[in-house]
Amino acid sequence: MSDPVRLPLEELGPVIGEPARLRILHELSGGTPLPAGALAARLRLAPSTVSAHLARLHDAGLISIEQRGRTRLATLADAAVAEAVESLLLLSGEVPVNSLTGFDRRAAMREARSCYDHLAGRAGVFIARLALDRGWIAGSAGAWRLPHDEDITGISDGLGLTLTWGDSKRPAVRPCADWTEREPHIACRLGHSILGAMIDDGWLRRRRDDRALTITPRGRERLAALGHSGL
Repeated sequence: MSDPVRLPLEELGPVIGEPARLRILHELSGGTPLPAGALAARLRLAPSTVSAHLARLHDAGLISIEQRGRTRLATLADAAVAEAVESLLLLSGEVPVNSLTGFDRRAAMREARSCYDHLAGRAGVFIARLALDRGWIAGSAGAWRLPHDEDITGISDGLGLTLTWGDSKRPAVRPCADWTEREPHIACRLGHSILGAMIDDGWLRRRRDDRALTITPRGRERLAALGHSGL
């Protein structure tokens, strides 16, 4: 896949400065491909309006659009876009909620959510703290690395998960600023591997209507065994 075309900052600003487009990027930050109809339902906008915004975001190189049968699915162009959106959210105040549904959704997002292809929220920050405390990853001057030539045996055994580790140009591990917890969670290849393993092993389940993740009873039991007291 070729690298997305990036606009100069003075051209990129107006693209993401439109509130609806920024909300679309936020929804796509969960890493799940979504059609315009699903985005329209989440954002309570007309599908034609969402389609126009998607075209603008695609032209700016911020999203990719894939044709699957008769459906066109949108995803973020890459992890860099997801991290930029998360960083922007750190600078913003939260939108007030005035419904039980909105409150429940926000609570779920705070507890556990996908940030592109890795785990965020309280659960993600807990795993990051645990990995640093137990030496599964090493941190210095804001940078993280895997010890012993990218050996993931320690964190795999410590979490009780089978972590896959394929070749990739992406860094092994990097901190990603968590916009709800204001602390970093684990991104890049290690973060992707942990989230995939937690879903495969039944700790987490994706939700249909947002990027929050449901922590299953098995997941709550396993996280509590690791010392997570917020469950």
